Amino acid sequence: MELKRRPRRLRANETIRSMVRENHIRVENMIYPMFVMSGEKKKVEISSMPGVYNYSLDEFSLALREVVDLGVPAVLLFGIPESKDSVGSGAYHEHGIVQQAVRLAKQHYPHLYVITDVCLCEYTDHGHCGLIENGQVMNDPTLDLLANTALSQARAGADMVAPSDMMDGRVAAIREALDKEGFAHIPIMAYSAKFASGFYGPFRDAAGSTPQFGDRRTYQMDSANGNEAMLETDLDVEEGADVIIVKPALSYGDIIYRTKEKYGIPLAAYNVSGEYAMVKAAAANGWIDEKRIVLEALLSMKRAGADLLITYHALDVARWLREER
Repeated sequence: MELKRRPRRLRANETIRSMVRENHIRVENMIYPMFVMSGEKKKVEISSMPGVYNYSLDEFSLALREVVDLGVPAVLLFGIPESKDSVGSGAYHEHGIVQQAVRLAKQHYPHLYVITDVCLCEYTDHGHCGLIENGQVMNDPTLDLLANTALSQARAGADMVAPSDMMDGRVAAIREALDKEGFAHIPIMAYSAKFASGFYGPFRDAAGSTPQFGDRRTYQMDSANGNEAMLETDLDVEEGADVIIVKPALSYGDIIYRTKEKYGIPLAAYNVSGEYAMVKAAAANGWIDEKRIVLEALLSMKRAGADLLITYHALDVARWLREER
């Protein structure tokens, strides 16, 4: 039998495999999530996320040096305030923990791209992403607070804001507020397809944002729904989103693919805390090759259509890529 097509010809060695490789992980595409908190000389490892820390501002500044030295171009900041209240006032206070971190980062590393999470859940004593009335998360009254949060972060020097709350209309509210106050140049990276997922547990440990009652299913999406993700993204794009996020990533490759195919604008896959924790736990037990698994997982997100990778593995990946070079 004569075979005219032999795909194995292009798999013969690493040289030809690398030449025809369709997707690549590049350090330039990665965003590293970081947690900042009040106090001094604090670097507290998150028990469910080995290698990830809550940093006081002085330790945060030191940690940024490694981020910059490894060539990771961007960080996504989350704040753990000293105190919380029912309206999440720490989120939009001029001297809030994230606002302080942004100023510090831009002072010492002006070329580092600083993205800020826009939400209330880390700052409310009830742990929800919006204002509460009669046990219900209120949508429209929350929008002004989210807009104020984004504005305060932009004033502090944020390069991009990333609303993660999933309130209806929040992108439009933030876009209007930014434009009105002279920040038309600040892009919005919207958590457009954010699902009510079981993969967020370690993040809630890190941020202390577990809801004190109920859950977030009334505003985050049902994991069973794909068409709804398209609707949410439609709305965010219409309202002015510049970049869209699919979160989580590993179990939502179909959503990444559909979203990229339909909209064509920059798309970020958020490789979330639970996905990270599972890999770290399996690697610690010697069950998997951590490097190989991480790179394979991230490649699956790129293959599905992601342009950007928000991942707690960013520093490890940057080291591995440098070693390979």
